[in-house]
Amino acid sequence: MHLEINGTALLDDAYVWLELAAIFFAGVSGALAAVRKNFDIFSVLLLAWVTGLGGGLLRDVLIGAVPPVGITSWKYVTAALLAGALVHLFHVRLDRLRRAIIVFDAGALAMFVVIGTHKGLEYGVGPLAAVFVGMLTGIGGGLVRDLLVDEAPIVLRDRELYAIPATVGAILAAWVGMTGHLNYLTGGLICLAIFGFRLVSLRMRWRAPGPWKGFGLPRRPPRRLRRLGGGSPSRGRRDARTADDGQAGTGSTS
Repeated sequence: MHLEINGTALLDDAYVWLELAAIFFAGVSGALAAVRKNFDIFSVLLLAWVTGLGGGLLRDVLIGAVPPVGITSWKYVTAALLAGALVHLFHVRLDRLRRAIIVFDAGALAMFVVIGTHKGLEYGVGPLAAVFVGMLTGIGGGLVRDLLVDEAPIVLRDRELYAIPATVGAILAAWVGMTGHLNYLTGGLICLAIFGFRLVSLRMRWRAPGPWKGFGLPRRPPRRLRRLGGGSPSRGRRDARTADDGQAGTGSTS
């Protein structure tokens, strides 16, 4: 099944180049994570490959596009390994470009989400499944990367808005795709929306809300403290200390 968009099929070469760019930028972030952990050259290349192609591997397995392109396409594998090799050779200069790497990672996230959602629709998985496929394509590589370097995944760490922009973008891409208007213009606009959402959230330090505490019952003090008088634990401790001192003084004078 091939998804027709506005009466014309997606151009395969442009699709491939877009995904190659996303794989390369994601591979750079994965390789830099390995360098910061002082890993060897093999581990650097492995982290670059996992970060660049992990989301695509997960996507292809979910939609039944096997064997996944992450292990069969020499172009995709080369893009990921090239990113790892460049980081291994020039990581001192690249590490100074930390802000640029964050921008590249946000761009890779946006492209992966749109590409993954489109491919899910192309394989006829339905709009809901396409949303999950697009979201997992975007965050899958980073999730595996953080687990391999023994860090809390970025989708869970500090309540950063990482998976939320990916999910919102996947929903938008799936809706536009089902209406038959997903083309290079709308796809590019969705990528820019995800990209901007991610960068603005970092700039403004937005965080996802934590656990809701609005309906919790007030905590009652222990029964022993209530017998001593007062609901405050500190007051109960003071009263208990005063009573003990009084008993000790009475014993010493008798």
